[in-house]
Amino acid sequence: MTTLAIDIGGTKIAAAVCDENDAITHRWRVPTPMDADAINHHIANIYHEAVAAGHDDIQAIGISAAGNVGADRRTLTFAANIPAWINYDLSEHIGALIDHAVPVVVENDANCAGWGEYMHGAGQGSSNMVALTVGTGLGGAIVIDGRLYRGSFGMAAELGHLPMVPDGDTCGCAERYTSGSALERFAKSAMRRRPQDAERLMELCGGDVDKLEGPMVSQAAQEGDVLGLYAFGKIGEWLGRAMAATAAVLDPDVFVIGGGVVA
Repeated sequence: MTTLAIDIGGTKIAAAVCDENDAITHRWRVPTPMDADAINHHIANIYHEAVAAGHDDIQAIGISAAGNVGADRRTLTFAANIPAWINYDLSEHIGALIDHAVPVVVENDANCAGWGEYMHGAGQGSSNMVALTVGTGLGGAIVIDGRLYRGSFGMAAELGHLPMVPDGDTCGCAERYTSGSALERFAKSAMRRRPQDAERLMELCGGDVDKLEGPMVSQAAQEGDVLGLYAFGKIGEWLGRAMAATAAVLDPDVFVIGGGVVA
């Protein structure tokens, strides 16, 4: 079964044609517009380009999207970055642009990442798996008895919203303490409290603590910088707490951890 896989990210739309063995045979990458109609047309154009390139046997389109996806696996009930994606039937909008030539299935991006790891990556051979994606936020995916668990309304595995600290910083959820944003906050706080140790991070951010970004913390940590390592240690500690809470409920045989911060 030849399929077209689409990942709608915050900065890019990545696409690939996959053959019957799930091997990638063709790739595309285009910038992500912050407009729903423009995204739809980009995806439709990729489909038409794939057909024109000889992939006229595509039997389905699978879309990974950063948002809450309803149980119908068609509708985005909410997305933080695309205002129009509220109760938005993405499948129908894209289908209309390609004359409904093939079915269009939509899934949450963390669920897609987790299922990919279960089928082809670090989760292979497990029965019950939990995946955590540590990026700008904290996403999750749950596989139980070999099936992706989506819950009653498609909202399962929102592990970033696990309550960790009652009356904590802003919301007290796991994402607040384990994410790229948390990495920056821990590093900035440490720089202000321990200026004697902040020389390398200050150099990387040009002397302005407010301009410190996650990749700078990563670079410093890779160089062995004490505050860079401290910041990673803190998000690792909070990630461990979130995993312990999850394990107490689901008892998985493996955790798979990925995402931009982990990279």
